[in-house]
Amino acid sequence: MRAVPLAYSLRNLWTRRLTTVLTAGGMALVVFVFAAVLMLDQGLKDTLVATGAVDNAVLIRRGSGTEIQSGIERAQIGIVEAQPQVALGAGGTALASREVVVLIGLAKRGAPDSVANVVVRGVGAVGLSLRPQLRITEGREFRPGSDEIIVAHNIRRRFEGADLGQTLSFGGRSWRIVGLFDAGGSGFDSEVWGDADQFMQAFRRNGYSALVVKLNDPEAFDAFLLGIESDPRLTVEAKREPVFYADQSQAMSTFLTVLGLALSIIFSVGAVIGAMITMYAAVAARVGEIGTLRALGFRAGGVLLAFLLESLLLSLVGAAVGLAAASLLQTYTVSTMNFQSFSELAFGFRLTTAIVLKTLAFSLVMGLAGGLLPALRAARMNIVEALRAA
Repeated sequence: MRAVPLAYSLRNLWTRRLTTVLTAGGMALVVFVFAAVLMLDQGLKDTLVATGAVDNAVLIRRGSGTEIQSGIERAQIGIVEAQPQVALGAGGTALASREVVVLIGLAKRGAPDSVANVVVRGVGAVGLSLRPQLRITEGREFRPGSDEIIVAHNIRRRFEGADLGQTLSFGGRSWRIVGLFDAGGSGFDSEVWGDADQFMQAFRRNGYSALVVKLNDPEAFDAFLLGIESDPRLTVEAKREPVFYADQSQAMSTFLTVLGLALSIIFSVGAVIGAMITMYAAVAARVGEIGTLRALGFRAGGVLLAFLLESLLLSLVGAAVGLAAASLLQTYTVSTMNFQSFSELAFGFRLTTAIVLKTLAFSLVMGLAGGLLPALRAARMNIVEALRAA
């Protein structure tokens, strides 16, 4: 089969510049939406996975699902800390952080009538050291046993009264902000931290929400888990910290995926119809050319491929423009409610190689769907009738 030169398809796209731009623009819009949703979902997952360290384990009450719903008795805390897989610090004490996690309402900056839930986390003496991604950028750490707190930069930017030196009121007490921290893009970037025992008193808690322990060997988690599950005195479940926080993204991730696919399918139908109209118009305007190509020895399959190639090139142009626009979203941070914990969570858009490849494949499918029928029509034209129309 003699192939129609690529230059023929490129020349025709250039000749029809206006329709090429309009059709590619429609496809670019669909690609932008499709890529943006994938980037948002990837950013959410990366944020929550980055929240955990592989050598840390998180324990909550069995069946709770989240730290906020959990409650662990003090007696059970001691049993877990005595497990042989738990790393020991100076003086032989377990490297474990007894934590209290609650939700409070804070007024959004610039909109005092709008209140959002924020996670307040009370940690133990080694709570900060167990999270190496967290660093104090302004001020200092809170003092154990005091009413001092530290807040993430995202909290300071989004909420009133959350700046260094100011006070936040919750749990019937006033808490002074002595430090601002950055948690490296993890979920902790949307939290307020303080002393666990002080929070227990303020919120009248009898037990802790969660226990975070450092393992003496990351490979020891299975043995640690077996010891926890086989002890009848314990009613807790343990997960590696990255796995625990990744599970917190499931509901939001599912929502974003379903919404994104629905929007992409709806918009893609319009883009495919637009590409189809463009290609049908191209076939109708080039009947004489098609007849000449066939008379010169180009078979129907070659004509079919030439018109399909034009449609695919249109989709690739749209993909390039859509991806370029979507990549700019990486400079933005989205703040929304985490469906799992019902708290405010900030995360960004993340463009990866896998998303680029998925988007290109999606765009090519649109181009193929939009160009197939017009290309078949061109390939099936009668040579004599086509030459008479020239």
